Amino acid sequence: MKENQNTEWKQTWRDEYLKWICGFANAQGGTLVIGKNDKGLVTGIADAGRLMEEIPNKMRDILGIVAPVNLYSENGKEWLEIVVEPYPSPISYKGEYHYRSGSTKQELKGAALDKFLLQKRGKRWDSVPVPGFRVSDCSSVAFKLFKTKAAKSGRISEDVLQDDNNSLLENLQLRDGSYLKQ
Repeated sequence: MKENQNTEWKQTWRDEYLKWICGFANAQGGTLVIGKNDKGLVTGIADAGRLMEEIPNKMRDILGIVAPVNLYSENGKEWLEIVVEPYPSPISYKGEYHYRSGSTKQELKGAALDKFLLQKRGKRWDSVPVPGFRVSDCSSVAFKLFKTKAAKSGRISEDVLQDDNNSLLENLQLRDGSYLKQ
């Protein structure tokens, strides 16, 4: 078996590998193997017993997740397998969001992070409320033009031309309580 989008091999444990576990949890899930080299050959680990206790506790305390940590022995050398399921909610490592893409771990930032967080919450950018943005901030000319063109194309009834702007936004489901959506 080779390293791939769902498998990562490391010869020794470092706490920074919690980022890889975070990445698996935020993507399709995966397996982090400690005690194998990049060719998949068992190199073994020292103090497997300590790691069997330390790694689950760190995953719980830092990532807020629980994943099986399995101990194996091959030719007298011990190695660990950490099996990470995909999580439906976003998992962060000390405020950073990591994601497994191909055989790499990526830290999500900017637009990629925004998209990821919205997807994990089952939302799209156009359904997100915009605080501080009011109907009065919108152009009345734009509302009138929209109503006219939409009625002319047959997408809305001619009756809508008489609706006030608040009613139009409500009927188009462009409100979330007192907020307008993007």
